[in-house]
Amino acid sequence: MKTNSKHLGLVTKKFNDFFLVDLKDQENLGNSEKFLCKVRKSINFKDQLIYVGDEVVIDNIDLKSKRAVIASLKKRKNLLVRPSVANISNIYITFSVEEPELNLSQVNRFLISAESMGVEVSLVLTKCDLISDTRRSFLLDKFGKWGYQAITLNLDKSDYFNNLLAELKQKECSIFMGPSGVGKTTLLNMVIPGLQNSTAPVSNKIKRGKNTTRNVELFSLSNQSYIVDTPGFNMQPLEVDIGLLPNLYSEIYKQVIYKEIKCKYRNCLHLNDEGCNLDKSFERYPFYKEMIESSKSHYSQNLED
Repeated sequence: MKTNSKHLGLVTKKFNDFFLVDLKDQENLGNSEKFLCKVRKSINFKDQLIYVGDEVVIDNIDLKSKRAVIASLKKRKNLLVRPSVANISNIYITFSVEEPELNLSQVNRFLISAESMGVEVSLVLTKCDLISDTRRSFLLDKFGKWGYQAITLNLDKSDYFNNLLAELKQKECSIFMGPSGVGKTTLLNMVIPGLQNSTAPVSNKIKRGKNTTRNVELFSLSNQSYIVDTPGFNMQPLEVDIGLLPNLYSEIYKQVIYKEIKCKYRNCLHLNDEGCNLDKSFERYPFYKEMIESSKSHYSQNLED
């Protein structure tokens, strides 16, 4: 049985020239919600590629074989470079508190990189069963001052995980991002029943986990709610306009907006600038300063090249 009607779909998997597409409007097609699709040859997407997470319009639908044709590509909200996935609504930066040990500078870079996407950013701390309640409270207070209400996961306390799962089911499209070895694969296996991705232990030599996931794929958590299964070490390359970096730090943004601090110059970078009135006593200021100086150096290098 075939139908020529057009339907809105979501690309959940990509392999070779084929795409697995979930229908977002299924009212007239019964339970045939997944279709194997190819792109119509006559369609020119202006050299754009189609990524997992893209919304597409499909037609020439065959309900029996569950095949269809992608007729057009909808405008995307955003695109992660690594891993390649489109239309993310929520990024959960994921780090372990031990094994491997928490690296605050690396946590900061992941958070700022995620903030540059313009989506909702959360912080997840795994392996909290390896630390004391006092240490956990200390970390919650620390990251609270950074502007994040950290989600702590303890394998011995299922309530923590159940609260996270309930939250994920309210989001449109979420992704866990963080270095290898922090438990992202284990966490995804808990979030997605039957996924059973293989996991690998942290290397004793380099203190990093081994990459175990190979493909990018979306999995449905509830009606219109998805989570991304991603490969390996994933971090969006930080290529942010140097003038926008102050807006990505909540400690700076809140001073400017709520305390209405005003520096002498509108484009003040809050380093040793003349007339800068920013209170620089917050913990992440050295990280901020390092990122500004690194961005300046990168910009100068590009000019020389």
